[in-house]
Amino acid sequence: MFWDRVAGVYDIFVNVINAKVHRELCEKVAALITADDEVLECACGTGMLSAHIAPECKSLVATDFSSGMLKRARAKCRKYANVEFKLANISALDFADNTFDVVVAGNVIHLLDEPEAALGELNRVCKIGGKLIIPTYMNKRARDGTSGFIKALGKAGADFKKQFTFSSYKRFFADAGYTDAAYTMIEGRVPCAIAVLIKR
Repeated sequence: MFWDRVAGVYDIFVNVINAKVHRELCEKVAALITADDEVLECACGTGMLSAHIAPECKSLVATDFSSGMLKRARAKCRKYANVEFKLANISALDFADNTFDVVVAGNVIHLLDEPEAALGELNRVCKIGGKLIIPTYMNKRARDGTSGFIKALGKAGADFKKQFTFSSYKRFFADAGYTDAAYTMIEGRVPCAIAVLIKR
């Protein structure tokens, strides 16, 4: 699996190549978490967001499809006793309905064959009135097309199924019924937009 192969070097992208975006992303996501929240994080990767969510919440279940990524995330978060790591498929979550106060899925929606199905699963396991926090990398180009950086990632094996612009990202959630979502755009080398949805 591509993500198992790159787990050891992924933090170079996080901490060096796109450091400004990721610092701001971690701060903004952590600010959305409260001390009483039971949080599910899908596609936790090497634990970039996990390490910022854990000190803010009551409990965190951090999941990923890659065992290599989970190994690094566990090491990064070993000082937090309120974190549990699990191998999981974002499109078929093994959790009961209405389990979590907050569900986070960072930088994964654009990689999925069926992002609508994954969104349905995230919504299912979130409590009524709970938050879905979904940051996703944006394509800098306003028109259709692929940025050079995304092309390079694709050649390396990171297959972007969708290349969202800020407007098409908002449209994706509106089409799924989230017409009152809140959005934040973080500019940088690889920009990232954060969508915050409330489960009704």
